[in-house]
Amino acid sequence: MTAGCAGAASDAPVSPATGSRAPSTPAVSSPSASSVSPASTAAGPSVSATLAAMSLEEKVGQLFMPVLYGSRPDGAHGDNQARFGVGSPAGAVRKYHPGGVILFPWAGNIDDAGQIVKLTRGLQKASKIPLIIGADQENGVVSRLSPLVTDVPGNMAIGATRDPAAARAAARVTGEEMRALGLNFDFAPVADVNVNPANPVIGARSYGSDPARVATMVGAAVQGFHDAGVGSAAKHFPGHGDTRVDSHSGLPVIRHSRSQWEKLDAPPFKAAARHGVDMVMSAHVVMPKLDPSGDPATLSKPILTGLLRKKLGYNGVVTTDALDMAGVREKYGDAEVAVRAILAGVDLLLMPPDFAKAHGAVLSAVKSGRISRARLDQSVTRLLTLKAARGILDGSVAGSGQVKTVLRSDEHRKIVQSIADRSVTAVKGVRGLPVKGDVLVTGPAGKRLAGMLDRASASGTGDTPTAAQIAGARTAATRADTVVVTTKDAGPAQARLVSAMAGTGKKVVVVSMGAPYELARLRGHHTALAVYSDGDASLKAAAKALTGALTPKGVLPVGLGAR
Repeated sequence: MTAGCAGAASDAPVSPATGSRAPSTPAVSSPSASSVSPASTAAGPSVSATLAAMSLEEKVGQLFMPVLYGSRPDGAHGDNQARFGVGSPAGAVRKYHPGGVILFPWAGNIDDAGQIVKLTRGLQKASKIPLIIGADQENGVVSRLSPLVTDVPGNMAIGATRDPAAARAAARVTGEEMRALGLNFDFAPVADVNVNPANPVIGARSYGSDPARVATMVGAAVQGFHDAGVGSAAKHFPGHGDTRVDSHSGLPVIRHSRSQWEKLDAPPFKAAARHGVDMVMSAHVVMPKLDPSGDPATLSKPILTGLLRKKLGYNGVVTTDALDMAGVREKYGDAEVAVRAILAGVDLLLMPPDFAKAHGAVLSAVKSGRISRARLDQSVTRLLTLKAARGILDGSVAGSGQVKTVLRSDEHRKIVQSIADRSVTAVKGVRGLPVKGDVLVTGPAGKRLAGMLDRASASGTGDTPTAAQIAGARTAATRADTVVVTTKDAGPAQARLVSAMAGTGKKVVVVSMGAPYELARLRGHHTALAVYSDGDASLKAAAKALTGALTPKGVLPVGLGAR
C-alpha cells in the first residue's frame, strides 16, 4: 500500500505547546480533558507575522504535503524530476513551499537512522517556513520506520490491555523516537471503531469495537504524542470501521444513520478533539445518511464543516487521506478533487497523485475567487498555529542528535514488553497452558517463536502454507507432544494447516498474531491465544504464556462473530 493512511502491509498533554517531553516512566497516568489545551488556540504574533509576510504562492504551497523521492535532500531522483520539475527533494521544497512532507520506505526516504536525520535536516534547511515532516508510524501492521524504531504492538494489542496508560506510553515511545530522527508528526492514532470483522483495511489497526473504550485510548494516545513533543492525527473521519471495501482500491459506502454515527463512530473523534489533536484525517468513504450527495467524506462540506467543525467544535487542521487512493478519485479528476477538498473544509492535501495539476488548480481557484483569500488564510493560519504549538515554526524539532540513546533504548523496550505481556488474551482453553513435553511450532512465525521456547522445534511456513509445507509439518508433529500453530489474518491455506495439525491427534495451540477474528474460522485446536502482532515483543509474550511464565490477562477488544 502506498497511501498515507496505509493498508495491511507495513512496507510492499496537547498542552506542551513548547514540545517539551514528559518524564520517561513505564507507568503513565491517563490524561484528563482538563489537562490539555488544543493546538488550535488563537494565533500568536509569530503566526500572524509569518502569515503577513507570505506570498500567495507560498500560502497555497502550505496546503500540500507531498511525497518526495530519494534518501538525500540534494540527491537527484527521476521521480522528483517527473513530478516536480526538479531533481532533488530540497529542490522541490524550494520550488513549491509545501507545508510538509511525508516519508515512506518505498519512496527511498528511509535507509538508516543517520540518513533520516540528514534528510530531515536538509529538508528543513531548504524550506523558508519549517516543514511538518511526518510518517505513518501507527505501529503494528503499519510501521513505516521499522526496523529502526522500537517495535510497538499495534492498537488492538493495546486495546486488549484496557489500560489508557498503555496507549499513552506507547505513543510517547514512538513520538520520542520520531523526534530524534527529525520527524515532528505521526499520522496516528487510528480512531476508527472496528465493528466489521470483514473490514479489509482497519482490523487490528483499531483499538477495538467499543466506542467508549476506543475513545479513551485515542485521547490517551494523543496525550502521549504530545508528551513526546510531536503532533498527531486522528483518522479516518467520520469513521472507517464498518466497511467491506478498502478505500485504497474502491469507494466504501457506510449506511449508518445519524444517530448510529453519533453513538458508534463519533466518540473517538470527540475525545481526540477534547485532547487537542493536531489534525483530523478524512476518510474516502461515503455515508449517505450524513451527506446524500454521494461524495466521499474528504469532499463533503456537510461532513467536514457541518459535523467535524460545527457539531464537534473542532478547529484544528483537517487533512485528507492520501489523494492517490481510488476512493477519492472515482467522481472527479485530480485537479478538481484538490479544489473540492478545500471547499469542503480541508486544510492539508496529502499526497496528490499529480502534484503540479493539483497545485495549479488550487492556485487558479484562489486567483479566480472560487476559493476566497479569506478561506485560504484560514487554512494557512491553522497550519502555522499547529507548527507553533509543536515547536516546528521556531525550528526546534530538527533531529535531536540523540539517535543512539533514544532509538530502541532499554527503557523503551521495557515499556513495550510490558504492554505486550499485558495484551496476551486467552481466547480458548486456558487450562491447556502451560504446554508440556516436546513442542513443534509451525505457521508464519514458527521459527521465530520456536527459538524463544525450550524443547521446541520448528516447521516454518510462509503466510500462505503450501501443500508441501503442511505435509512437512504433519510429519514433524508425529514426534511432538504439542503443536503450536502461529497464524495471522488466516486465509484458507493457514486454516488447512491448523486442520492438518488437529488431524494428527496432538494437542494444538493456536497463537493468533493479527486481528483475532480468524479464530472464529479455525477448527480443531484445543487452546487459542491472541497476541495481535507478530513483533518480537508480542512473540516473547506468547512464549511466556505458553510456558506459564505469565498468566494471560488481556481481554478481547472485539467480538469474533461474523456479520
